[in-house]
Amino acid sequence: MIKVVKFGGSSLANAEQFTKVGNIIRGDESRRYVVPSAPGKRFSDDIKVTDMLYRCYELAEEGQAFTKQLNQIKDRYNEIIRGLKLDFSLTEDFETIKKQFLAKAGSMYAASRGEYLNGKIMAKYLGYEFVDAANVIRFDKEGNFDAETTQKLLSQKLEASERAVIPGFYGAMANGTVVTFSRGGSDVTGSLVARAVNANLYENWTDVSGFLVADPRIVKDPEIIHTITYTELRELSYMGASVLHEEAIFPVRQAGIPINIRNTNAPEEDGTMIVESTCRIPVYTITGIAGKKGFVAVNIEKDMMNSEVGFGRKVLGAFEDNGISFEHMPSGIDTMTIFVHQDEFEEKEQKVIADINRATHPDSIELESDLALIAVVGRGMKSTRGTAGRLFSALAHAHINVKMIDQGSSELNIIIGVRNDDFEDAINAIYDIFVVARL
Repeated sequence: MIKVVKFGGSSLANAEQFTKVGNIIRGDESRRYVVPSAPGKRFSDDIKVTDMLYRCYELAEEGQAFTKQLNQIKDRYNEIIRGLKLDFSLTEDFETIKKQFLAKAGSMYAASRGEYLNGKIMAKYLGYEFVDAANVIRFDKEGNFDAETTQKLLSQKLEASERAVIPGFYGAMANGTVVTFSRGGSDVTGSLVARAVNANLYENWTDVSGFLVADPRIVKDPEIIHTITYTELRELSYMGASVLHEEAIFPVRQAGIPINIRNTNAPEEDGTMIVESTCRIPVYTITGIAGKKGFVAVNIEKDMMNSEVGFGRKVLGAFEDNGISFEHMPSGIDTMTIFVHQDEFEEKEQKVIADINRATHPDSIELESDLALIAVVGRGMKSTRGTAGRLFSALAHAHINVKMIDQGSSELNIIIGVRNDDFEDAINAIYDIFVVARL
């Protein structure tokens, strides 16, 4: 049994959290490969180490003094080292960082040091080998992630290592130039390590006890999803739900490795299992609800639209030519609606409208702004009669007008459009009818 464990910044914010992590790892011999993030916030008004590093490097890049800021970062790590009672020093590492800052090594190098230094402390604390991600996570000379080379380097290195710590978030080009993933990229590193060692399970430890049915900022104390498929997770992540970096899904999914989302502060809880497929019957008809605000509906009408070959392509071409991607495209016989992000569309709206008019000569084009999209996702919807009826009944009782309905052919999700002002009420209404009503 081989488990790869990734711990987020809140799980490693101070020595107390480090101790919890150490107990979790030592509590299971199969937790052999560890991917740490940089220290996160110790309290609500605290600053993450990654943000401290960005600010420190900005000063260096501007030619200003940055020693005070670098020492503050050093103090954060020394506080952890003292709290763990380790005979260990990062003095030489900080001297190297200072020289690299003066040499303008780049903001990616600066940001990566948070994980790098935390990884060194973690390796010392556990007695594991430290493997610098810069040596095993490869990016090409354009800065694009090189999956094939990374798989080869990682698998070769870790095959010879019984237990290791690999810092998350960054890698390097062949010439040693450090490149980072986007924020939250430690999830991706954990996924890559899991695939490289052909792990049985990838445990992603954070500060929540799993994936929630709905956003806790909208729904009070939402239930935890115990099992979710990769497909369901992809649908929810696309609509804004986030517990882990969405790119972290692909390496483990390709290798058939499940992900377990766990809570460092409540290790006794099972968390959420993310799997390729399952025969487990979901507790509720739906698995989750997620959504985003800030859309515009571009409504296009033209008689006999359905018989005009290439009409849809011409309309979408107007958006493509203006660099605007679309989210959803419900249509009727003589109508077509394109949902796009309002902030992307506003500056170019007249150009897009003019291009559509020239290309298709519609009868009318109408815009409706300040809309939100909500995805109701669940594998249980396919086998449950009346799901859509219950959904729209709940919204009607909440006095919410539905602006758009779009259901995928897989019957895995239903997308609805509502006004921004109705967004939170709509999510609560959906949660109540499918979850609270079953409790």
